[in-house]
Amino acid sequence: MMEFSTKTAFRTHTCDELRIGDVGSKATLCGFVHRIRDHGGLLFIDLRDHYGTTQCVLQETDAAFSVAENLKDETIVAVSGNVVKRTAETVNPAMNTGEVELYIDTIEVLSEPADSLPIQLNVENEFPEDTRLTYRYLDLRKKENHDNIVLRSRIISHIRNEMTQRGFLEIQTPILTSSSPEGARDYLVPSRVHPGKFYALPQAPQQFKQLLMVAGFDRYFQIAPCFRDEDARADRSPGEFYQLDMEMSFASQGDVFAAIEPVLYSTFSKFAPAGFSVTNYPFPRITFDNAMLHYGCDKPDLRNPLIIEDLTDVFKNSGFGAFANAAATGAVVRSINVPGCTKEPRSFFDKLNDWAKEIGLPGLGYISMVSDTEFKGPIAKFLTNDELSKIAEKNRMSVGDVVFFVCDKDAAKIAGAVRTKLAAQLELIEENTYKFCWVVDFPMFEYDDELKQIIFSHNPFSMPQGGLDALQNKNPLEIKAYQYDIVCNGIELSSGAIRNHVPEIMYKAFEIAGYDREFVDNKFRAMIRAFKYGAPPHGGCAPGIDRMVMLLANTENIREVIAFPFNQRAEDLMMGSPAEVTPQQLRELHIAVLLKGKR
Repeated sequence: MMEFSTKTAFRTHTCDELRIGDVGSKATLCGFVHRIRDHGGLLFIDLRDHYGTTQCVLQETDAAFSVAENLKDETIVAVSGNVVKRTAETVNPAMNTGEVELYIDTIEVLSEPADSLPIQLNVENEFPEDTRLTYRYLDLRKKENHDNIVLRSRIISHIRNEMTQRGFLEIQTPILTSSSPEGARDYLVPSRVHPGKFYALPQAPQQFKQLLMVAGFDRYFQIAPCFRDEDARADRSPGEFYQLDMEMSFASQGDVFAAIEPVLYSTFSKFAPAGFSVTNYPFPRITFDNAMLHYGCDKPDLRNPLIIEDLTDVFKNSGFGAFANAAATGAVVRSINVPGCTKEPRSFFDKLNDWAKEIGLPGLGYISMVSDTEFKGPIAKFLTNDELSKIAEKNRMSVGDVVFFVCDKDAAKIAGAVRTKLAAQLELIEENTYKFCWVVDFPMFEYDDELKQIIFSHNPFSMPQGGLDALQNKNPLEIKAYQYDIVCNGIELSSGAIRNHVPEIMYKAFEIAGYDREFVDNKFRAMIRAFKYGAPPHGGCAPGIDRMVMLLANTENIREVIAFPFNQRAEDLMMGSPAEVTPQQLRELHIAVLLKGKR
């Protein structure tokens, strides 16, 4: 039941409102002509608006017939007439208005397409994405696309309500700010008033939300626009995206989880497609090290039941020279047990081996357990009974299982790809479910082989576990951070951290990553200065709105849930952006454009 009136000067009802109780009354509807069907002297018009569709009808003897028979698809009309009951055999249970129809007395054309439509909206045909994005206002008239944007609006409204009920204040932070090194390229905005200087669009409200904690607001959130000049992916839109940005004071890692986890659970439970559910609430916590070991990535898809194990110790002194020699030079061995896989035909293993070669492996070794004491497979003959028993025990093998092996210096990542491939090939991914997890205890630092130096592994503003003492006395590559990601179905929804709010700890952390105090004072001047006046311990995270809606809309392309997205080349084909500007505009900004290779 609607809680507001949809009646306007143009209409009495929407195209989704008429019901059996309206039979015998007069109604005026406005909408788009979705489809016209001529049944030999009887004309049916499916009229569509934002809310739904109503079938309208008239005969060739009616005064409005001459107008109706010349209507084009997508003409916008107002139709008036009597609400009549459909006959039993013509009731359409798939439509909310399927028990009634509007018998048309008058038709007024409000707007008519001047050209043929570049996108047909009443057919199932797929159109090229560039065409869809160029005429996005037409593309969004399609029900599935329209519904995605409606879903997005409802999700955001729900999230706002959930956060407010939990004591978080919605506070807007600036869009024009300063450039800072936060992991991606900035979008720069030249200043007219300050020649030669630039604003930057925020990659995230990171510093602002921390400064709000310094300002004493305790709990903050916003549906924040973020801007990053980075390449597109299926789950990442280039240019801009939105996130549920949140921060809270006097909070531990567990406090942040306790605040945001119920919001995510309620959102996914409320808006999940029919038949879907969240099946592992409360969300499990997996350390970064265990995620890399057992899932081969830091974004584990828990719908995949396969688990990776480390068998380096078993193979390094084994009779299987290929693995033993590789292990002696720093390679590691990972294994994946696939229950019941011995029933697969030989062609399955051959195709899998060919795929392994395509991704750079010499092949994919495996052994099969054919009885409690008998193992077969290409490498089984090179292993002792004791080694085979250790493999079986480590992988919890049963008769009929097959264990696959990866040996490489980057075996963790490759084994993750093999795990995903096996689950996809064997259709092991659990369907109709959302499985979340927290990945915790990320490394504070990592070694960059190209730069030949230690760099931040994740968010540079994270608090190191062990504080200043750890930074001063531990191997930097062994230091963990109070840093975490929230992952759903193998997609990272958010990263977050308990923040480094102590100036001396921040200076030392940046020093290890190769930055001196002057750099910190210059690039993060507001935040480091604020911390010197006292800052409460604080932390937060920022789940991505676009990715949440993508998962709940059950689509694999994030552009399907954004009203006006860029294409993969970061172009807005509808608005013609980016575009050249006039010489006068450039002069006002004190800018001259010099194209590469031209003078």
